[in-house]
Amino acid sequence: MTPPTSSRYDENHYDVIVLGSGPSGQKAAIQSAKLKKRVAIVEPADSLGGVSSNTGTIPSKSFREAVLYLTGFRERSIYGPAYRVKSRITMSDLTFRIGSIVRHENHVIEDQLSRNKVEIIRGRASFADPHTVVIEGRNFVSTKTADHIVIAVGTRPHHPPGFEVDGDKVLDSDDILTMKELPRNIVVVGGGVIGVEYASMFAVLGVEVTLVEQRKELLSFVDREVVEALQYHLRNLDITLRLGEEVSNVSRREDGQVETHLKSGKKIVSEAVLVSAGRQGAVDSLNLELVGLKADKYGRLKVNEQYQTEVPHIYAVGDVIGFPALASTGMSQGRIAASHAFGIPDVALPGPLPYGIWTIPEISLVGETEDSLTQKQIPYETGVARYKEIARGHLIGDELGMLKILFHRETRQLLGVHIIGEGACEIVHVGQSVLSLKGGLDYLVSTVFNYPTLTECYKVAALDGLNKIRA
Repeated sequence: MTPPTSSRYDENHYDVIVLGSGPSGQKAAIQSAKLKKRVAIVEPADSLGGVSSNTGTIPSKSFREAVLYLTGFRERSIYGPAYRVKSRITMSDLTFRIGSIVRHENHVIEDQLSRNKVEIIRGRASFADPHTVVIEGRNFVSTKTADHIVIAVGTRPHHPPGFEVDGDKVLDSDDILTMKELPRNIVVVGGGVIGVEYASMFAVLGVEVTLVEQRKELLSFVDREVVEALQYHLRNLDITLRLGEEVSNVSRREDGQVETHLKSGKKIVSEAVLVSAGRQGAVDSLNLELVGLKADKYGRLKVNEQYQTEVPHIYAVGDVIGFPALASTGMSQGRIAASHAFGIPDVALPGPLPYGIWTIPEISLVGETEDSLTQKQIPYETGVARYKEIARGHLIGDELGMLKILFHRETRQLLGVHIIGEGACEIVHVGQSVLSLKGGLDYLVSTVFNYPTLTECYKVAALDGLNKIRA
């Protein structure tokens, strides 16, 4: 179908319409605006920023920081296990920080869009045809057309059968932070990233946590040694791990308690349940069939390297296209899609990409794992540095952290970095840079790092690896 003729006098026509104001949608809109294009961004929620700013990334990380501060968790190795900043922590203490940070993020996003002359339309969008979008707002219905359309609608929590998610006692990851009071105990169903993150946060608060995961291990894409260390930490926080167990159903009792029934016959009674069973693309209301698109069973859209769908002028970016479903990668995807739409020379996401998991303790990784190198039959060796050997580890009160590097035995080129401990999601970027520039053991051994810092772990790990291959 030929797009409508663009005219500066046609107030309902745009060069690009972006559906969704999360990280990927924001960057697609701003990149298009930087190219002097007329841009509109459509957002159904009251606040801009999508799941990332309002119910997901920013709120959960704000919650985590509030937990660590108010419980004094970071200082306990120095001042003792009884140390706390506040003796009785309430949910309102924790959400106060969330509200402040989320409001700030919302204002920053709105300011950035406004400064770049991006028109913000509040309403729910659906396709009428490949170039036409119908927007339903609170008091209006309007029709807009565009040469290009970017789908950046994000995802919503998946609710499997047998789980009556009510937002009160049985909660998903979008409403877990709306609880009025901290429960005495909670069951977390699902040992993926979100489930493990919240399980560790609630445990640090003193909530009795049971984590149920149908697989035999947590976080299957993470280095096994790091996962073993994480599971050790989680058990030290008194979390009960039910691995290899599957939930058949969850039901509320008349007394307000919740029963979680496992297929093995076990029953767990708790004050609350967090259902963390993955996320589903939020495409249900888009009328994709009217433009010749079809999402998979998880609501995800298929795209090429430039993030074009099967309809070339319609792009999809962010969580709605699936893995890696990170805010960081979504931002780059949005910029790449906008650049491609308007003829900017091809660019692509550079590899390797870092991954951050905000458990307590945090985990970050980049590059290959031992399992992937073994499967590829690449000869490798490891080098390990432990925070207890690093002065900075003592200074910050984390003596259980670890950094592990993987490198090629013959060329000494760095192949992967895996970290568990304070600052993991920051210092991983040193390894990412070395990987991207094809550096290796020799660089890490000869480089002088600031002292005392956690980045010193790279040198210690490199020396450990060098001693192994010399032996």
